[in-house]
Amino acid sequence: MDTQFEECAEEIGRLQRCINDLVSLLALPAIWSGGDASYIGRTALDALMGMLRLDLLYVRLSFSGGDTPVEMFRIGDLRKQVGWPEEIGELLNRWLGDASKQWPPPTKIRVGVEDMSIIPLRLGLQGEYGMIAAGSQQADFPTQIQTLLLSVAANLTTIGLREAELRNEQSRAAAELDRRVVQRTSELAAANAELRKEIAERTLVEARLRHEETALRRSEARKAAILDSALDCIVTMDHESRITEFNPAAERTFGYRRDEVMGKKLADVIIPPELRAPHRQGLARYLATNEAHVLGLRIETTAMRADGTVFPVELAITRIAFDGAPSFTGYLRDITERKWAEEELRRSETFLAEARRLSSTGGFSKRIATGEIRWSAEVYQMFGLDPAEPLTHERMVSRVHPEDVHAFNEILKQQERGVDYEHDYRLLMPDQTVKYLHVVAHAVCDVDGDLGYFGAVQDVTQRRLADEALAKARSDLAHVTRLTSVGAMTASIAHEVNQPLSGIVTNASTCLRMLAADPPNVAGARETARRTIRDANRASDVITRLRALFSRREATVETMDLNEAAYEVIALSLSELRRHRVILRQEFADDLPPVMGDRIQLQQVILNLVLNASDAMSTVEDRPRRLVISTAAEDDDHVRLMVQDTGVGFDPQSAKRLFEAFYTTKSGGMGIGLSVSRSIIESHHGRLWAVPNDGPGATFAFSIPRTSEAVIRAGVSGPVWTSGVTDTPQIPRKL
Repeated sequence: MDTQFEECAEEIGRLQRCINDLVSLLALPAIWSGGDASYIGRTALDALMGMLRLDLLYVRLSFSGGDTPVEMFRIGDLRKQVGWPEEIGELLNRWLGDASKQWPPPTKIRVGVEDMSIIPLRLGLQGEYGMIAAGSQQADFPTQIQTLLLSVAANLTTIGLREAELRNEQSRAAAELDRRVVQRTSELAAANAELRKEIAERTLVEARLRHEETALRRSEARKAAILDSALDCIVTMDHESRITEFNPAAERTFGYRRDEVMGKKLADVIIPPELRAPHRQGLARYLATNEAHVLGLRIETTAMRADGTVFPVELAITRIAFDGAPSFTGYLRDITERKWAEEELRRSETFLAEARRLSSTGGFSKRIATGEIRWSAEVYQMFGLDPAEPLTHERMVSRVHPEDVHAFNEILKQQERGVDYEHDYRLLMPDQTVKYLHVVAHAVCDVDGDLGYFGAVQDVTQRRLADEALAKARSDLAHVTRLTSVGAMTASIAHEVNQPLSGIVTNASTCLRMLAADPPNVAGARETARRTIRDANRASDVITRLRALFSRREATVETMDLNEAAYEVIALSLSELRRHRVILRQEFADDLPPVMGDRIQLQQVILNLVLNASDAMSTVEDRPRRLVISTAAEDDDHVRLMVQDTGVGFDPQSAKRLFEAFYTTKSGGMGIGLSVSRSIIESHHGRLWAVPNDGPGATFAFSIPRTSEAVIRAGVSGPVWTSGVTDTPQIPRKL
């Protein structure tokens, strides 16, 4: 569940960052308003480098009129390896060529002394505005998100360059018009002065005027073309709010033809009914007092299409600087998609906040350079601290459990190394209650290269208490199953203990006879006494092993030899197996790696498998009752133990139910032995399974992890602690 939650949290984080980046890119056109092409290129480079953390970003801007292209670069930390920007520009131009349709797909090229993946994107349909080339040494570059962001940035940059070009053309056209007007006025004045003197030249002057008028008409036609090619809606109106211009972008956006709306009231065409009265009042106030609240500003409002649907727009209104009655130009942009993206972002933030609340999860961030730490409200609540008070190291440590303070401080020291980490620690609250926290943190670097962390803190107290209660219940159940084996082992116990006791009695009688002889046989009596002591130790060992097997105690994890544990179980059950005429064969692997686990619990599993195999062969009379116990080391750092019998076997269709609680194939069975055995093996991070033999009988086996070399060298016994921090000193975290 933790892994799924972490994956979910990580996916939400990636989606949120992608949405934030898209929103940032969509905000660039507003920043570019009025800027030239170089400014657009620089801001686009800075935005992409900040979002994608590229190693190389190159932009070439081409201008109409044959101007020399402008090249811009942004290079990451590879400046020493890749060379100067001019060299990189020449390399990219040679590699890409002039034919933008023949540019290669993303591929690796050598830049300087480094290999990196390069993806080129055209600025314009045919690359008429230049190109963008992004490069990175990341193995998976470009990812889907990176390709999306680069494509959006290229499209927005193309739009910005086109608008800048149109603004320049419009400025040049206006300047040309002004120059023509001044020239015409000057020529008319000169013509009027010379009219009385040179009447004969009137025809020449009129021809010149006609030529100038033709040029003026061409200029007006060019301005109309610029107006028609604008991406934003451009609507002009006079002082009576009648529409005097309606460009093609407005036709596409509002669904009207230009000839349908020319001369109509603006309020009756594109303004929603609820905003028409404020519109009329604002226009009347401006005409009466010259007081304007919205002129020259960008505002967000709503507009209405021809079909009556209302949609959000961004609006800017300016007054046209002409003499006479005022007229106005409105620039509108449909921001429906932007609003949808903002709504999705708010919905995502709400979902994340609710997920944090339901999962008792909080977030934090930290800047290593300044030591600034920010906590969410959930983390303050977990620690029981007041958000209004300054957050200091002493305040944090005051809540950490004294046994975990050292590990907590070690994690804080390791943060300067810039590695991701995951660890658990406890809080000791003022009321002496204990909370268990699970922390996951990810190291990041900002655009300035400063190291920081973003992390999540989850209160896992209830889960930890539930796990402990479950472990205790499993331990109690395991103890019950051991006790149920006492009846089956009674005969074996009596036989095992009776043999050394009989030997003790016989040896004692022999010793007395030797001492009563004349002369006394002291040497023989001494040897007989030694045998008596040997048999007494044998009886003591049997009783010790039985008490250990059926004792009730907490689980103890230690490094152990699985072969030795199996030998002890065989020794206890050997008489029982002989009584059932079972032929036992041991196939224990030499140099078997040690395992880490609870010896008594694992012996309980082995004993249960052995007794089950013996019971399965109790009714077999037509073939030998063979039982094979074997051990082996597996390739995946696990150790396997198998118990194979020649009994009645089981139905393959019921294989999955063999390990269910209270399911049994024995007439007098309880159905909990295999269920408890599976719980024990799973608590050792292993698995227990059963398969039918090719011949008669079945094979039951379990596999558990081997002990690591580091644990063996350290001689560790007892609970094992590991850390989620990679390549760093380990922090205590219970396995």
